[in-house]
Amino acid sequence: MRWMWIDQIVAYEADRRLVAVKCVSLAEEHLHDHFDAAGGLPAMPIMPASLMIEGMAQTAGILVGSVNRFREKVILAKVVRAELDADVTPGMNIQYDATIERMDTLGASTTGIVRVTTPVSGAWAEIGRVDLMFSHIDRNLAGIEFPEENFVFSDNFRTILRTAGLETLADG
Repeated sequence: MRWMWIDQIVAYEADRRLVAVKCVSLAEEHLHDHFDAAGGLPAMPIMPASLMIEGMAQTAGILVGSVNRFREKVILAKVVRAELDADVTPGMNIQYDATIERMDTLGASTTGIVRVTTPVSGAWAEIGRVDLMFSHIDRNLAGIEFPEENFVFSDNFRTILRTAGLETLADG
């Protein structure tokens, strides 16, 4: 993964569930333009919904990849459903809770719950759901081969696994 939209894995149940968190910080440049001050209104930086969907895709993709110890090239095939009902601003934390619904040789489907917490409340509140489908790209029906370089499970990904104590999953 070139851009990481998760910071830490906080829970893992083999072949079933993975929970990751993202700490949203004003130091992240993508927040500076979304939305900057205009028309006399103050700046209101919010985490773009598309990046929260990508955060869930990374969380669920790691979970799907872990089932076969990352020997399969896993790609996002479809966003089945994405509902996010609240803005996320700097200082908040996002929690991505992904569960495998179906897994077979061609791919997987996952369900995900998105929660946030603020420094004031300290409690997690559900703000949405993201359901996804993944493909094991090397088992595609077209017979096309895909190169290993620049693929999803990179060194940054291995760092996240290592800090969660899950580095042996990638030893495949």
